[in-house]
Amino acid sequence: MSANGWLQFVIYSLVLLATVRPVGIYLARVLEGQRTWLDPVFRPLERFIYKLSGVTADKEMNWREYSFALLGFSAVSLLVTYAIERLQAVLPLWNPQKLAAVGPDLAWSTAASFTTNTNWQSYTPETTMGYLTQMAGLATHNFFSATVGIVVAVALIRGIKRTTSGTIGNFWVDATRTLLYVLLPGSLIYALLLVGQGVPQNLHAYTVAHPLEQPTQTQTIAQGPVASQEAIKMLGTNGGGFFNANSAHPFENPTPFSNFLQMLSIFIIPAGLTYTLGRMTGSRGHGWAVFAAMYVLFAAGFVVAYWAESQPHPMIHGAAQTGTATAPAGNMEGKEVRFGVSQSALFATITTDASCGAVNSMHDSFTPLGGMVPLANIMLGEVIFGGVGSGLYGMLIFVVLAVFIAGLMVGRTPEYLGKKIEAYDVKMSMLYVLIFPLIILTLTAIFVLSPNIGLSALSNGGPHGLSEILYAFSSATGNNGSAFAGLSANTWWYNVVLGWSMLAGRFLMLIPVVALAGNLAQKKSVPPSPGTFPVNTSLFTVLLIGVVLILGALTFFPVLSLGPILEHLQLKAGQLF
Repeated sequence: MSANGWLQFVIYSLVLLATVRPVGIYLARVLEGQRTWLDPVFRPLERFIYKLSGVTADKEMNWREYSFALLGFSAVSLLVTYAIERLQAVLPLWNPQKLAAVGPDLAWSTAASFTTNTNWQSYTPETTMGYLTQMAGLATHNFFSATVGIVVAVALIRGIKRTTSGTIGNFWVDATRTLLYVLLPGSLIYALLLVGQGVPQNLHAYTVAHPLEQPTQTQTIAQGPVASQEAIKMLGTNGGGFFNANSAHPFENPTPFSNFLQMLSIFIIPAGLTYTLGRMTGSRGHGWAVFAAMYVLFAAGFVVAYWAESQPHPMIHGAAQTGTATAPAGNMEGKEVRFGVSQSALFATITTDASCGAVNSMHDSFTPLGGMVPLANIMLGEVIFGGVGSGLYGMLIFVVLAVFIAGLMVGRTPEYLGKKIEAYDVKMSMLYVLIFPLIILTLTAIFVLSPNIGLSALSNGGPHGLSEILYAFSSATGNNGSAFAGLSANTWWYNVVLGWSMLAGRFLMLIPVVALAGNLAQKKSVPPSPGTFPVNTSLFTVLLIGVVLILGALTFFPVLSLGPILEHLQLKAGQLF
């Protein structure tokens, strides 16, 4: 651990904090239909889209209609992407490498992955996906899946804000405005910044070069429309990558500035949405309290990961790990030298706090405790800022539970921003909380007990092998997309089951959120009383953090104790004896 590493974390935190209010205000204005500085450009296009698609902009939906539109939109986009992958070899455009069609199980897994904002990749992108598939299939889905997360979060905020209302907005209007006013212009500016840093953006065939050391041999250098996909990959907390090395590849992440931009862009919308929450509900203090809870959990995760990776690895011999003027300290296995331990630990923490999954280092090569941080971040439901939209609505589920617990403590009906929290609200919240571990733990157990299905894909045994399978199903169900690379998941069973777990982790958890929004919108608002638990104080922030940690610890601690914790103890025992 170094002063320089801490300074980088402080700078990142200050810049992130400075973006929260302006981004939050802009998101609120867009999603409340208020005027923005982009209206002269996009308002006519917005009206044309409504006219072309037959959408009545001022007609709102109840929660069932909203859910049906959301699910239908996602299902159609999934089928389109699947078709593009399967027909890749015969489509006439932008396949200069003449790549073959994607196999049915891999195409299914990939289509489900990008539909759910997971972006799990069981393949090598530059040798599997052509440019048309990357752009029309995968990059467009990065926009669509991010849009779905944002509009559901805003629908829940409307449910909290409104009184005696049977509607929570119009899905098609919310989605159109999110795409036009937020994701498209943001990605365009971001892509140009990346091009300025050296990220390729072209449709050329791969370049064949002759190395100077061995001029008779050739080296194929992949390129393509990288910057455009990289921009929405990060801004939409999608993850994945144009290249197999992901954000460790110098074409995806060439400079320290591009690395900083990528980390900032992962959190910028999720953090801004906390201010949107406070602004739209009329309680800015509550928005800041939620932000504070997220930030404390984020900082704690970084501290643990940075400390763990800064320690010399006892199983690595013959390499300097103590740190000198020319060599970094700590465990450098699986890390880019240009990023070092601090930026690798920070990137890993950020990408798994959010449902992003992009990586600039190999999580599988982290120390047991360092690798447990990304895994634990996902297991907490990725509510520490989380994915665009999904992080906020996931955290609001824990807010409802925290308010309910506080109400039980004082013996009165819980209230949240003027709404009484009743049995239906708690049932929907608990349904959301229970679905997640049920999928992860059940599928992990099945594959661990299946030698020919689950264990045959492992390159490691013992507790680390368990961690690799556990990480796969946690990442898929949590819609993260990162992985412990010791698991070769491109098999029929893993592709099919991971695809279904991604869909379940997204939509089985999303529907209770929309139902909760609809129920809250119908309630009357009650004025605060002396017994009302305030949700804009530091005490509430502490309670919220406690609820998140206790639910995560009680649910997943047993399996973590058999995976990374046991591996850490074994490593220390080997070091000592």
